[in-house]
Amino acid sequence: MGPESLEAKQKAAVEEVLKAYPSKAAKNRAKHLGVGTPDDESQKTCGDVRSNKKTVPGVMSQRGCAYAGSKGVVWGPVKDMVHISHGPIGCGQYSRAGRRNYYIGTTGVDTFVTMNFSSDFQEKDIVFGGDKKLTKCFSEIDELFPLNNGITVQSECPIGLIGDDINATSKMYAKQTGKVIVPVNCEGFRGVSQSLGHHIANDTVRDYIFDGKVDTLGDAIVPTEYDVAIIGDYNIGGDAWSSRILLEEMGLRVVAQWSGDATLKEMAMTPKVKLNLLHCYRSMNYISRHMEKEFGIPWIEYNFFGPTQTIKSLRKIAAFFDEGVQAKCEEVIAKYQPMVDAVINKYRPRLEGKTVMLFVGGLRPRHVIGAYEDLGMEVIGTGYEFAHDDDYKRTKEEIFRSTVIYDDVNEYELEAFVKKLQPDLVASGIKEKYVFQKMGLPYRQMHSWDYSGPYHGYDGFAIFAKDMDLAMNSPVWAHTKAPWESEA
Repeated sequence: MGPESLEAKQKAAVEEVLKAYPSKAAKNRAKHLGVGTPDDESQKTCGDVRSNKKTVPGVMSQRGCAYAGSKGVVWGPVKDMVHISHGPIGCGQYSRAGRRNYYIGTTGVDTFVTMNFSSDFQEKDIVFGGDKKLTKCFSEIDELFPLNNGITVQSECPIGLIGDDINATSKMYAKQTGKVIVPVNCEGFRGVSQSLGHHIANDTVRDYIFDGKVDTLGDAIVPTEYDVAIIGDYNIGGDAWSSRILLEEMGLRVVAQWSGDATLKEMAMTPKVKLNLLHCYRSMNYISRHMEKEFGIPWIEYNFFGPTQTIKSLRKIAAFFDEGVQAKCEEVIAKYQPMVDAVINKYRPRLEGKTVMLFVGGLRPRHVIGAYEDLGMEVIGTGYEFAHDDDYKRTKEEIFRSTVIYDDVNEYELEAFVKKLQPDLVASGIKEKYVFQKMGLPYRQMHSWDYSGPYHGYDGFAIFAKDMDLAMNSPVWAHTKAPWESEA
């Protein structure tokens, strides 16, 4: 199918989806759907879609809330702190160990990521307030888990609705004990998605961790000119570890990585590094910008999905340092090239020309495009749950052909686009997985790598390629048919 006919088909798919809505809803959703092309200079963002706006009431959005952005993304993976879900048990239960943020340590002794802590609000707490209960939670945690290095309070919706002052309660306990207590006013109803939760959490890192507020003398290190920090990598399936290997092989020292496998002191030492390496722009650009402004630390985005983007990013990072690092960078690239060639030679013939539709959170819909292209696959649709306009601007730089762009797509829209465009693979989050598999479509869960991983770096690319091949070429698909095949 030529580019012109594909673009026409994609635009027709958008128009067809909008016809199902009442006029007011259609007018609203039309701003969030479009067809992006890399060479259309009239588009400010990819497809000129509108983003970071309230979801249309009544549709099945895939977004999370501000609490999810703070607890589930930014603070939750910090391993040596206890993170209290402050409110009714429901949010706490559903935020427990959801993303396989790998970490080194002994769970329940010095690491607590996969443990579930909730203040378990009851009706009487809603009526009379939960400040005393929160203080009791602090003391019980310190008694049961004395090796914790701090506590965060992740506010659920009722806390803001009844007006509990978690900041005063946390401040009082911190003053009495000398503990690091971080209150995070991330009630779920704030903002339009989990994106605001990222921002709020970043601000608490700024206010409660930086500027000497956390004692790092016990872990004092002698600074070098090669110190870097990995920011916005949550170590899903070991992603940050596979990234560290490459950075350290080219002569850099990773002083901190967060928040996957992060410690409180690592985060506190980050303002001393020479360069911040930002992987997930949407969740951590706020704190990276703050460190640039206040501490003079430059930051750059990098992308370790697939060899093409990995090589580009390694050279981009090396350019900040001396010729010795740049030479080692080329040695690293050369070292892994035979491995890359072997992976591509094995899997590209099996995947060449296959089409993919993506829909994930706030990074992968653009970052992972290059990895698919390295395998000869074509992305014909992509979109974000909670992106901002600058994310779509960056997406335009990644696509090489006309692509359907959908912001905050709901279940009806995504299913309709898939039926119309008939991709060979859908790669999205856990909530959509079984819908498309029951439709007879190969599917990969790209929120936490479908219990696989890592996907970052060279080691990750080998696993990524194998997983895509397993999904696409499994014999199971011979026993079921997609709706359009059945109709035919």
